[in-house]
Amino acid sequence: MFPSAFDYVAAHSVREAVAAKAEGGDDTRFLAGGQSLLPMMKTRLANPAKLVDINRVPALDTIERANGHLRVGALVRHADIARSDLPFGVIAAAAPWISDPLVRNRGTLCGAVAHCDPEGDWNSVLLATGADVIATGPSGERAIPIADFIVDFFTNALHVDEMVTEVRIPIPVGRVGGSYQKLERKIGDYATVAVAAHIELADNGTISRAGIALTAVAPKNTKVPAAEAVLVGNAPSDVLFAEAGELAAQASQPRSDVRGSAEWKRNVVRVFTRRALAAAVVGANES
Repeated sequence: MFPSAFDYVAAHSVREAVAAKAEGGDDTRFLAGGQSLLPMMKTRLANPAKLVDINRVPALDTIERANGHLRVGALVRHADIARSDLPFGVIAAAAPWISDPLVRNRGTLCGAVAHCDPEGDWNSVLLATGADVIATGPSGERAIPIADFIVDFFTNALHVDEMVTEVRIPIPVGRVGGSYQKLERKIGDYATVAVAAHIELADNGTISRAGIALTAVAPKNTKVPAAEAVLVGNAPSDVLFAEAGELAAQASQPRSDVRGSAEWKRNVVRVFTRRALAAAVVGANES
């Protein structure tokens, strides 16, 4: 099926892109990789009146460490992250799991974040690491904590005249490890269940900071503060990870479907949380 007719604007600056979005309002969408937007347009699930192409906007394709953060621009592709040696922990672990090579070569992290698909991987990774989303509009930039940015099913906190220009992920000072455990029906598929785990270790070997987030088992990517709180201040152990896994399973809201029953998915959350935390601690001890 072909998409509905639409106007096309090739922006050459963030200001120009934001102005075009403000003029078009809700009927205007930004185009970077288009790996989620274009299929929706072809099936008429999305019918924007105007596309604002940001691929010609300079300086949005940068991934760098600066001012205590890993900064990922709006045109950084999934494949750029997978190839880079700058990401750490769960970010580096998740990058190769994003869809398939074709999508990784074109799709962008910031586009996936803005899309807010509960089966998408990056928002769980950002929840686990405590990232901020940088939104730019006519009044300038604002930093939105990722937990506030993800509002609901395919719904984000952007104003109608804003675009995501960057994601900023805090760089830990000490030892850090992470893991992304993902169950998919075939390579490149959306997650049936996935768990992102981020662990920082203190000098005495206890867990100084923990992040756990779930993919595809709730109406939106879900952080699990109760499980994180159990971990902080304690030494890593199988018993501790089992307790965190149980809390993560209780926080999940899976639905029974052709991929499996709700109870089976909840048990996958339980097992994957334990595995992700164990792998994250191994990574932290090796860092």
